[in-house]
Amino acid sequence: MNQLETAIQLRESGNLEEARSLLLELLDQQPLNPSVWYQCAWIHDVLGLEREAIPYYQKSLELGLKEEERKGALLGLGSTYRTLGMYDEAKLIFEGAIKEYPDRREFQVFHAMVLYNQNAFSEAMSVLLKQLAETSKDEGIQDYSKAILFYSDKLDQIWN
Repeated sequence: MNQLETAIQLRESGNLEEARSLLLELLDQQPLNPSVWYQCAWIHDVLGLEREAIPYYQKSLELGLKEEERKGALLGLGSTYRTLGMYDEAKLIFEGAIKEYPDRREFQVFHAMVLYNQNAFSEAMSVLLKQLAETSKDEGIQDYSKAILFYSDKLDQIWN
């Protein structure tokens, strides 16, 4: 097992400070490894150091992460921006991720959270209702999925 795998295992087992120390050492040794930057971002997020995580996420993306890690970094960065009240930045990240990965619904859901934070309540509800109707395995939701989808962007409309 290499050092990066060891650090990930430490994080997953709850040895957060030990994982962080190892990752920061690895960063000194491998400053051009986007996976190390991504894991540094992740550990800072897990430790509640969201603001410190941002430059690690940004650098990991700049260096060119592979597919799954890229998705994780985009979600992590956008979510971190949102939790810090940086809604415009979060919205840009999620809108870009939605264009890049249109089939990954998690970006839609996190985007809806940002819309809520920006007081775009109707748009946020519309996104969430569409996700619910299209993904729920609940029999009742599926029975009414066409109606939920129809009304999802008409929540403020009143029929006479």
